[in-house]
Amino acid sequence: MGRIEELTEEVVRLFKNSGYEVDRRDVYNRLKLLIEEFKVPEDEAMRTVKNYLMKELDVSREQLIMESPLVKVADIKAPGQWVSLKAKVVQLWDSSSPNVSQVGLIGDETGIIKFVIWAKANKPQVEEGKCYLFANVVTDSFGGRMQVNVNRNSRIEEIDEDIQLPPKELEIVGALIAIQQNSGLIKRCKLCNRVLTKGVCPIHGQTESYDDLRVKGVIDDGENYYEVILNEENVRDLTGIGLEEAKEIAMENLDRTAVLSELKNRLLGRYYRLRGMRGQRYLLVSEIEFLKADVRKEGEEILGG
Repeated sequence: MGRIEELTEEVVRLFKNSGYEVDRRDVYNRLKLLIEEFKVPEDEAMRTVKNYLMKELDVSREQLIMESPLVKVADIKAPGQWVSLKAKVVQLWDSSSPNVSQVGLIGDETGIIKFVIWAKANKPQVEEGKCYLFANVVTDSFGGRMQVNVNRNSRIEEIDEDIQLPPKELEIVGALIAIQQNSGLIKRCKLCNRVLTKGVCPIHGQTESYDDLRVKGVIDDGENYYEVILNEENVRDLTGIGLEEAKEIAMENLDRTAVLSELKNRLLGRYYRLRGMRGQRYLLVSEIEFLKADVRKEGEEILGG
């Protein structure tokens, strides 16, 4: 598809999303004349054609849902801007607020950003792992971090594209701001190694299990969020608590969740340098070191800590 065809589709889609049908060939011919014959810049040509169509259809600018510019996650640096972006849904979080339909993380090859779909927006639900066009969303800042908000003037469309996330092998420096559920002293299925939930394997049901130690957390490097998994070796190197020590803590307290509480006390809010491989969802940490104590638990509750 040529550039003028792309601009034509953008104009047609803009009016269609606002409830108006326009002649695609007429739009194409007008854009081609302005851009190729009269050498008018693309932005000015688009504005001229849109103004012409609004006059012909007797449509005010307020009635027309203007399409915001397509940007990358890394381009989002200031609140209060209308943008569009193509992104993959990395993670959905649970929200206790009746005003929020969905909240979580979306990303592209340039970074990861938080998104919020407000209940009043009345938009379709998105799914983890799928890619969407988030059109006409508003940038915002919460707790010093950028996010995008989906409101009633926004549009969400699933797209048939495989949007890549940041490079698989990463080295980052950031604060551990949340430790998620299914962390601490856990039980795994002996047959498939999956984590048991209430003693049940999602594949094999009631089965034999073994103990393991891990931490599922969220690292904030000041620009992006990263979901990470620390294995037993990582946890022992940082806290001195290995699998055997974790079992002792659980026995002394007659409660396996006591291990998670102890790990939260020792790990949350501190800065780390870590290296790992990004999987479908998590960064699997191979190396991690403690840098300095610095309390940064902002956003812990909303992240599921």
